[in-house]
Amino acid sequence: MENFIVSARKYRPQNFNTVVGQSHITTTLKNAILNQHLAHAFLFCGPRGVGKTTCARILAKTINCTNITKEGEACNQCESCVSFEKGASLNIHELDAASNNSVDDIRTLVEQVRFAPQAGKYKVYIVDEVHMLSTSAFNAFLKTLEEPPPYAIFILATTEKHKILPTILSRCQIFDFKRIVPEDTVKHLEEIVEKEHIKAERNALQLIAQKSEGCMRDALSILDKIVSFSNGALTYENTLEHLNILDEGYFFKLLTHLTEQDLTSAMLLYDEINQKGFEGDTVLYGMAAFIRNILVCKDKASAHLLESIEGWRDQYLAAAEKIDTPYLVSALNILNESEIQFKMARNKRLHVELALIKLNFLQQAIELSMEDGQLVKKKLVDSHYPIRTKKIIPLSNIVVNAEAKLVIETAAPKAAMPPPVQNNPATNPTSQPIVPAVGGKKSLLAVLQQKYGNDYNIEEVKDAISLNMETLQACWNDYAVKMEKELKHSVAGTFKIATLEIEDPTHFTITVQALTAQKFVEQERMRLMEIIWERFQNRAIQFSILVDASEKEDVPLHLKLNSKQKFEHIAKQYPLVQQLKERLNLEVNF
Repeated sequence: MENFIVSARKYRPQNFNTVVGQSHITTTLKNAILNQHLAHAFLFCGPRGVGKTTCARILAKTINCTNITKEGEACNQCESCVSFEKGASLNIHELDAASNNSVDDIRTLVEQVRFAPQAGKYKVYIVDEVHMLSTSAFNAFLKTLEEPPPYAIFILATTEKHKILPTILSRCQIFDFKRIVPEDTVKHLEEIVEKEHIKAERNALQLIAQKSEGCMRDALSILDKIVSFSNGALTYENTLEHLNILDEGYFFKLLTHLTEQDLTSAMLLYDEINQKGFEGDTVLYGMAAFIRNILVCKDKASAHLLESIEGWRDQYLAAAEKIDTPYLVSALNILNESEIQFKMARNKRLHVELALIKLNFLQQAIELSMEDGQLVKKKLVDSHYPIRTKKIIPLSNIVVNAEAKLVIETAAPKAAMPPPVQNNPATNPTSQPIVPAVGGKKSLLAVLQQKYGNDYNIEEVKDAISLNMETLQACWNDYAVKMEKELKHSVAGTFKIATLEIEDPTHFTITVQALTAQKFVEQERMRLMEIIWERFQNRAIQFSILVDASEKEDVPLHLKLNSKQKFEHIAKQYPLVQQLKERLNLEVNF
């Protein structure tokens, strides 16, 4: 049985022209060879599987070739090239820094550099995964890397350039490899399947290129797996099944259900996707990428940014014409936040379903904020300005009601009420409350009132009552009675002996005799303030608590003792408690 060689090794490029997607680097290296402007140290950095080590080997073979072509390529026929192909060249040394990263390994390498090559012009040292070297090993390598013999050339390769010391970087000529674009990957895969006599649909190869994310080695590995899975016939369906990719057809169906506000169908479709084994974060990530593709198709100038196979391009363009940009941007924001919070969610499925519910009713939320097809921006009220001015509205533009001030009240909570407006229901009971427009532009509130004003109820706004001692004392006494009914006798006693004093129209002070009494009043602050605000119709009222320290505070015994002291005090008064603890061998947690 013939030994199988994976495609990544079988079709590894043997010269610069066959390197895929790195023409900016291969052209530079060929010109440097032809012009004899070779540096003594190179650093090849970039993502995995894009050709760093391959280019290093081609460079090492080419500079020792005795018959270099006019294009700067190796002849592959001379003695040096043949020995390199067989792996018997004495002038090329490869070191895996991931497993040889100590100072002793680098010292051994430095000792080898001292010897001139037996044949050929250069001795080339390729150090792969150089970022794995220790700091001491890097330091031991510095001097040799800066001033090597004229026949020595170092080629360092790494996927993590940021981990390399700056002193090493400054001594090397740096080449940044880029990810291979899907078009180049598909073209290379088509050449391979043609040589291997494999039937493959272009859509399937595009799917492989998309899955590999710019890594040619990954693309070739995926190709080998699917060839074995499909018995040499690659179709879009079996490639989709093998790679376990969520088909974009599901996202088009899901988007149709959401834009039509068919929540039931959207939930059932997500259940079908979930039954196929796709996790919630995969759905959120895929849907976000799907919405992003539609968004870039809104403009022909950015349509080339579409990241999808050719078969879906027309459907993306059609969807971009039907769906408005505000919906796409808002949906993308919802999906992005849901994806970020997915890991923290305890119920993963509910988290995804909640995102679908938001997307389902997103269209209604956008319609509420639109007038004549344009979004009405909210007025910024929380921003800070060094100098802030406000245009004065002429009185002639405002309908003044001298008898009552009116406010719109909806079924929503009070915190969500629109601000008070003025109207005269006696003159026109069905008239809309008028909110003046500033600068000729309608506010969001004015648009909502114009559309849905008939659904509002109107009630009279009560004026605030001035803070006076009689009403305040009555409110205070009523709260003390309430505390007695709740069996909070200590709190009620504190309220009865406390003294009140009004400082200004929105502030009063409470004077108590001890710190304990201050804590009692502080515990009831929120409930007490709600009652006072409601009584005076003024939420600006606040109070402060003062402690009269003229007398020594008589703190109750149970507040002075800790848990252990309390138990000892009880056991002293009731010896049977101590006997019960000892007989039952109980442990008391203090």
